[in-house]
Amino acid sequence: MSAGALDNGFMAGSAAKRVEELRAAIRRHDHAYYVLAAPMITDRQYDDLLAELRSLEEQHLELMSTDSPTLRVGGAPIEGFVHVTHAVAMLSVDNTYDEAQLREFDERVAKGLGGDAYAYVVDPKVDGVAVSLLYEQGRLALAATRGDGRTGDDITHNVRTIRSVPLRLSGDGVPRLVEVRGEIVWPTEGFREFNAAREAAGGTTFANPRNATVGTLKQLDPRNAAGRGLTFVAHGFGRVEPLAYETDSAFFDAMKDWGIPVSPFREVFETIEEIVERLGVWDERRGTLPYETDGLVIKVNGLDQRDALGATSRYPRWCISYKFAAEQAQSVLLQVDFQVGKLGTITPRAVMEPMQLSGTTVRHASLHNFDQVDRLDVRIGDTVIVEKAGEIIPQVVGVVVEKRPKGAKPIRRPTRCPVCRGEVEQDEGGVYLRCINPSCPAQLKERLIHFCGRNQMDVEGAGQVLIEALVDQGLVRDYADLYHLHERREEMIALERMGEKSVDGVLEGIKKSKAQPLSRLLAGLNIRHVGASTAALLAERFGSMEALEQADEASLTEVEGVGPEMAQSISHFFTTKEGCRVVDRLRSAGVNMTEPKRERAVDSPLSGKTVVVTGTLETLGRKEAQDLIKQLGGKASGSVSKKTDLVVYGASAGSKLDKARELGVKTIDEQEFLDMIGT
Repeated sequence: MSAGALDNGFMAGSAAKRVEELRAAIRRHDHAYYVLAAPMITDRQYDDLLAELRSLEEQHLELMSTDSPTLRVGGAPIEGFVHVTHAVAMLSVDNTYDEAQLREFDERVAKGLGGDAYAYVVDPKVDGVAVSLLYEQGRLALAATRGDGRTGDDITHNVRTIRSVPLRLSGDGVPRLVEVRGEIVWPTEGFREFNAAREAAGGTTFANPRNATVGTLKQLDPRNAAGRGLTFVAHGFGRVEPLAYETDSAFFDAMKDWGIPVSPFREVFETIEEIVERLGVWDERRGTLPYETDGLVIKVNGLDQRDALGATSRYPRWCISYKFAAEQAQSVLLQVDFQVGKLGTITPRAVMEPMQLSGTTVRHASLHNFDQVDRLDVRIGDTVIVEKAGEIIPQVVGVVVEKRPKGAKPIRRPTRCPVCRGEVEQDEGGVYLRCINPSCPAQLKERLIHFCGRNQMDVEGAGQVLIEALVDQGLVRDYADLYHLHERREEMIALERMGEKSVDGVLEGIKKSKAQPLSRLLAGLNIRHVGASTAALLAERFGSMEALEQADEASLTEVEGVGPEMAQSISHFFTTKEGCRVVDRLRSAGVNMTEPKRERAVDSPLSGKTVVVTGTLETLGRKEAQDLIKQLGGKASGSVSKKTDLVVYGASAGSKLDKARELGVKTIDEQEFLDMIGT
């Protein structure tokens, strides 16, 4: 559509009509340029349309709309990020690295579907930043990061500046609500051009597209995101109301018609062998794609079949990622640093001459532990082979011995902590060397960072830089000191990059964290072997910190997933002088020490029982059955053990049913289950 044609339309219509015409035209041109790479008008013509729209909106403020293309340039900076809870969890995808594992995945799918025919959708695994876009009545209402899979950050202000993301969906059949999952990426060519321009201007360049994208989306000022050429590629979906499609491929065809950018490289295959035959082609093709990719995502096409297969607590069972062979590079080892973790673990880290690896400038790589150093016989001055573990963490995997220079120095294990000079000990029967000084500043910083993290006490604003400054200035020496920082407000304001507003925000976040449930507190205390899931089980079982302090190892092992080693670690924490002091000081500071009781249906036959669902159910989906179990006061578990009370099985039930019968656990089929709960 030309600017002249739109002018003629305006002559016969109102300002409101003209605004809608302009917005519709600009949306079409954005889609043609940024998604289809097929521009229909010149840049000058496009700018004229945008300028005319902006002028009309300024003259008629009542016509302003949140989905107007003029908002893409970025508005005023926001105060901070707001947490968003995903209605449907954004799970990770399990990885595989060879053809045999792909075939094993296919066998599990076939077994889970009980012989029904199925197909796969295959798409490149885009190496970007996972986000969720929520459209309500066709308008973009929310954009959020994946975060921990359940809670992310609201980044709508930045995503609105990305021209490939439609602010309003078009076409027929747009659902009342649709949540699109995908990746925000910085296309390779655009990233290189942006870096070249920064370098020419004397600025610092970004290391790689993904990290630069993460940094861009974390900007509070959307104007910083507006000119960077980021784009979006859809790869999945969450809530859709109503969902009128039976297959992934049909739904993605519809999303494309609505204006949502989807991968043009998707393919549908009938068998896993067809996919295996194409792996080499995909590997060669990845270097020609417009954005970085490290593998393929393979998904069952049928949506009902996905429901039947269900998911673990971390991964969908209907989806797997095939990772391409890791890229390797060589560099010279200049020195080895010793890093100290939150539990005192001393880890050797290689410092090397800069190299390019998988599109990233790499200077550091993990050596894991000192046993690994000995196995590799790596020395200072060696030429080392580095690859990225899972395409993420650089690690030293070998030494080019023939390039070893004379005088290459062996790497010695430290006999003292490199930070506090305290004593170190080797794990009994383990491979890790640890600093055993509980007051070690390096450990304290890492412990506090963990304690304040989103999945623990969730203290807004208490990030790494602030925690390090608080420890270095002697303002915080343990967890409880955080809750006395309001008494040292002026000293906090004097810290570098801190002002009254920032300090007050952190203090408010600390105050709010006092009300976190016991499960969050336990997860934050860095008790060895105790993660978030175990902390939740302990809190639910004992209900209060006092009851947990008094628990012996035998009662601890009654909690699902707690074995003798973990029970010993928990008991040790609560009986040591340091552990008791930590808990007492937190209690005195007013930190909550209880877990709210989950309401149970006390008259339900499932009340207090641990139930496992396995196989394909005819009436209920796997998740629906698990939700019913929880509603009726039971606990839905994913594994069978001696603590399991009941196993509900459907068609093609496998090893879980066999194990239940072997252990003497009661097993019932779906109909017996429905009869039991009165459905």
